[in-house]
Amino acid sequence: MNRRSFIHQTGMAGALLAVGGCASTSGRSPLFQISLAEWSFNKALFAKGGMTNLDFPLVARRNYGISAVEYVNQFFKDKARDTTYLAELKRRCDGEGVRSLLIMCDGEGALGDPSPTKRKQAVENHHKWVEAAKFLGCHSIRVNADSGGVGSFDEQLDRAADGLSALTDYGSRHGIHVIVENHGGLSSNGKWLAGVMKKVNKPGCGTLPDFGNFTDYDRYLGVQELMPF
Repeated sequence: MNRRSFIHQTGMAGALLAVGGCASTSGRSPLFQISLAEWSFNKALFAKGGMTNLDFPLVARRNYGISAVEYVNQFFKDKARDTTYLAELKRRCDGEGVRSLLIMCDGEGALGDPSPTKRKQAVENHHKWVEAAKFLGCHSIRVNADSGGVGSFDEQLDRAADGLSALTDYGSRHGIHVIVENHGGLSSNGKWLAGVMKKVNKPGCGTLPDFGNFTDYDRYLGVQELMPF
């Protein structure tokens, strides 16, 4: 499916959703304002000639009536410091009345890497996304508490907290929060990730619980453990 066809078809779907929504709420404002995660369109975004990151705010607003978006860095990986590109993305958001909430960051190294040198580099690799998030008007970046799977439960906890603490300090200087998703490895263990948060113990660092990412861990318990952060 090419880019034009995708946008057209999602537009038709969005129109139907909008009609259904209007009928069911009788003109009342929705109880909750929701945001749209860019990963929802990952197949279209990865497809050659398909949807682009610059299309995302338009698709969210015009096709689905959603006015807040969550980006994924994979879809503009080389644009973190391209202010011309970021300005165009912001212009499109402003034109559609769409708010940019956060950037989900992957592939920038393990913040809890066993090597202090690599851990420091991972923290620095995330700096550009903090800056991009600030430029776009986001409140947060979403990161992973990857500890490399090496060492004991507590050793990995300490390393992840070390990297997150350093990144949180950088984020705080730019007015950007650092939030952690349960996203594989020990981070999918609610007790462990809650322990990391307690170790960091900074208001600029929190969690973004994903109900489907607890693997074998009790998802209800996991959400309960992470919600305080």
